[in-house]
Amino acid sequence: MREYVITTDSCCDLPQELVQALELTVVPLNVQFGQEQFQNKPGDGPDIHEFYQRLAQGEKSQTSAPNVEAFKEAFRPHLQAGKDVLYLAFSSALSATYQTGALALEELQEEFPDATLLAVDTLCASLGQGLLVDLVVQEKRKGKTIQEAYQFAQDTKLKICHWFTVDDLGQLRRGGRLSAGKAVAGALLNIKPVLHVDDQGRLVPVDTVRGRKKSLAALVERMKATVVDPEGQHVYISHGDCLEEAETLASMVREACHVPTVTIGYVGPVIGSHSGKGTLALFSVGTKR
Repeated sequence: MREYVITTDSCCDLPQELVQALELTVVPLNVQFGQEQFQNKPGDGPDIHEFYQRLAQGEKSQTSAPNVEAFKEAFRPHLQAGKDVLYLAFSSALSATYQTGALALEELQEEFPDATLLAVDTLCASLGQGLLVDLVVQEKRKGKTIQEAYQFAQDTKLKICHWFTVDDLGQLRRGGRLSAGKAVAGALLNIKPVLHVDDQGRLVPVDTVRGRKKSLAALVERMKATVVDPEGQHVYISHGDCLEEAETLASMVREACHVPTVTIGYVGPVIGSHSGKGTLALFSVGTKR
């Protein structure tokens, strides 16, 4: 069996120490922030706290997928070393990243005809994508072949539950995910939306509650409704520069579901450009999304 590598893109939002521990190749997306252009990778662009501060002050941020050549540049060294490639991509409903990565693999297949090159549209976002990547890496470490790891990803992706709430309705409005009228009314009434990523990989609202505390409780209740084997799970939480609230959410999850391990990380600048400062997201494996 040929050795293979698991690759993903920076919308997985995995902390750098986990990227290294999981031995991942991560292809960065691009960010245009005010007058500044950078790639979503460590050491490039403003630090994450500064990014969210500037975003909250009204600076505009736009994001784009890597081009085909960027993907090929990331994948080619593995193929030259005689390894196969499995790419786990950000949801195709939210970005062109999957389509571009898959096209890069298709072109590389002509250059490396003996290699196995596979792409999975995870239909996941942020640390939901990161959670699926982690699970697939664990399958690889159990000795699964690239085809088995690919099939595991396909079979598991719609069981990765994503529950989000946001604090800045204006940022959702600027990102086109909320009307101006609803944003203004919601802010006046202290309404907080609860959103999830659906089976088509889209970020969609499912409920509204009044107040931040209730929105955190709603995330936990949504998780409890479908969670599988919580005492054996590694749960992920991502946040838009609101670490204290993320830690509160982690404590609530541990108390309600007896989860042994919770990893907290930032919502990166790509997804954060659309969700804004104060985003909180909870990810687990469930019976369904």
